[in-house]
Amino acid sequence: MASVNKVILVGHLGKDPEVRYLDGNVTVCSFSLATSENYNKDGARVQHTEWHNIVMWRTLAEMAVKYLKKGKLIYIEGHLRTRNFEDRDGNRRFVTEIVGESFKLLGRPSDFNPPAKEPTETQNTDEADKNQDVDFLENNDDNDGLPF
Repeated sequence: MASVNKVILVGHLGKDPEVRYLDGNVTVCSFSLATSENYNKDGARVQHTEWHNIVMWRTLAEMAVKYLKKGKLIYIEGHLRTRNFEDRDGNRRFVTEIVGESFKLLGRPSDFNPPAKEPTETQNTDEADKNQDVDFLENNDDNDGLPF
């Protein structure tokens, strides 16, 4: 029987993506993502925030660095990966992170793009509030990796 390792999250970026370049000019970026849940405990409303470590590679990492900023809301799909390393003191450490395979910008287009110009009276203000609909997928081809 096949196994499944799939993660789907909707949350806010805790910081701007940090980019690094590895041997062979391979791009990797990482950032934290916060997801929150609300529940009642003893009659009081409680909010619990979980922080996730996200890693993206190659073209997807380049798109993340270009479009994602601290505080922005995104939808992300990926898989869990746990790795271990030895710290400076010689202790073995384990890190669990989500390897992003795709992400989608959520919110108004103005949340991700600088304003082009002031709306005129003839423009429909509802049009300005439509959700952004741009998907960014992991691209293993030699294409330019643009989402459109």
